[in-house]
Amino acid sequence: MTSQPAPSRRRDAARSSERLLQAALDLFAERGYDRTTVRDIGERAGVDPALIARYFGTKGGLYLAALRVSSDGAPDADLLDLEHRSETLQRLDRIGPGPVLQSALRPHVDPDLQAATYTELQGRLVQPLQQRFRDAGLADPQLRAEIAVAAFAGVMVSRRSGALEQLAGASADDVLALTGALLHGLLDS
Repeated sequence: MTSQPAPSRRRDAARSSERLLQAALDLFAERGYDRTTVRDIGERAGVDPALIARYFGTKGGLYLAALRVSSDGAPDADLLDLEHRSETLQRLDRIGPGPVLQSALRPHVDPDLQAATYTELQGRLVQPLQQRFRDAGLADPQLRAEIAVAAFAGVMVSRRSGALEQLAGASADDVLALTGALLHGLLDS
């Protein structure tokens, strides 16, 4: 006869796993992958960081789980669409640039992490724009889409960093209008 863990132990394990995942999401958005340690994640979650190995294998495994969670239910973002741009800006102002947007600015050393974030970046941000540019009959739709994503990512990360005072203090409406003008300029050329 095999003994099964008590239901409270399973709930505690699930709760610990969820807390680690949420802490990782927050810290990866705030600091990025490289500047986030497993100790930081454990402290933020209020659990032993050794549980990362139990539930996720490695910090990289936790990162991939966080990437999947941040992608679940996240709509593909046609950044030319004001509503999508607004939702993205609100999410970034609330939680910071997540793994997908950060991957547009800084590659990962780990090839598996790079491949996973690249796939998400392409699917969620680049491809919707590429399709818009292709539908408009414009030359180089992939290049235009990548330039648009890079510009948007740079603006959002710079806004969050506070290094550019006017950008950091600008209203969301002003940032939306100006990024819209910048991105729509790719449709006009």
